[in-house]
This record gives sequence, C-alpha cells and structure tokens, in this order.
Amino acid sequence: MTSIERLDAPSSYVDRQLRRGPADEAEALRTSSTLYVGNLSFYTTEEQIHELFSKCGEIKRIIMGLDRFAHTPCGFCFVEFYSRAAALDCMKFVNGTKLDERVIRTDLDPGYKDGRQYGRGKTGGQVRDEYRWEYDAGRGGYGARRAAEEAARQAAQEKDYVAIKEVPAGPSLEYRDEEPRAQEEDGEVMADAAPADEP
Repeated sequence: MTSIERLDAPSSYVDRQLRRGPADEAEALRTSSTLYVGNLSFYTTEEQIHELFSKCGEIKRIIMGLDRFAHTPCGFCFVEFYSRAAALDCMKFVNGTKLDERVIRTDLDPGYKDGRQYGRGKTGGQVRDEYRWEYDAGRGGYGARRAAEEAARQAAQEKDYVAIKEVPAGPSLEYRDEEPRAQEEDGEVMADAAPADEP
C-alpha cells in the first residue's frame, strides 16, 4: 500500500529561543492556528499576503517580519487565523505557490510571541540571507556576508587609488597630425610616405 505524505504536516523545525520541551512544542502545534510564512520578497506587502491567505479562512492578524535594526521587511511573516482548519487549509493549498514571483513556504507555528517578528541574523535580517552568495533582487541583493566583502574590497580600492588626483593626458592633437610613423609588416620596416621615384 502506498502512503501519501500529508500536506498539512508541520515541519521538524523547533524554535530554540522559546525554550519549550518537546511535549509542550507538540501540544502547541496540535492546537495552533498560526502559520509561519517564509521566502517572501522584501517588497511583498501586508495587503498582498492578506489577499492570498484570506482565501482559506478569516485572518485574525498578520505580523510582518522586520529587520532588527532597520525595521524594514526582511522576508517572512506570521499569519494568525481564527480557526485551525483555515491554517491547515493554507498548508495544503497555499504552501509552494508563488507570491510576487517567489515560491513561498508555510509551516505551522506554535504561536506568535512578541519579539519573534525581528530577524535573528547578525546584521538584523534573517540568518539564511547572510549566507546567500548569489544576487537576489527580491531579498535585498547579495547576502550580508557577500555585501560586506564587496564593501571592504571597494574601500581598499578607494584607499589605494585616492592619492591619484589626475589622470595623465593622452597624445595631443598636434602629435596625431604629425607624419605617420613607419609601420612594421612581415619583419620589414615600411614608410607610409609615397615611394621615391625609381629610375
């Protein structure tokens, strides 16, 4: 008999900062009507999220994930529903769909607590964005480490070349108007001037 994986099964992620035991975590997930939504574009609005997720049920509130220092969106949010059934429907029907040209992922969350809306990375955003090496326009460009490396490279380059105040001038116009130089062709030096009359 073939078994089918449940679409509304929570992931194995455990939020260690909440300091709950495995039994408490399982109980919180069993009764939760809150979803974690990840891989959002930094430019996705609360209204867009409401429009998509309200198709599965009435939303109690949406908490946008924010950069801890800049207080700008950083690619995740929490969606609280009035009913657990609506949250499970979102797990089935919205998880893996596209929003703002990005495939979003949803996961049951044990419940939102104040302070969880902030990114936990060293630079204030999400940890996963700090390790990204490729360019991602929807998530702020390069990852924080790559961006820091690039900024350090540019600073070093500016330091090395800041003393150069003027660029040497190229050949003057008078120089270009002078007689053309001899050109070397197949090992022989040939003058561009017209050949002398031969006897």
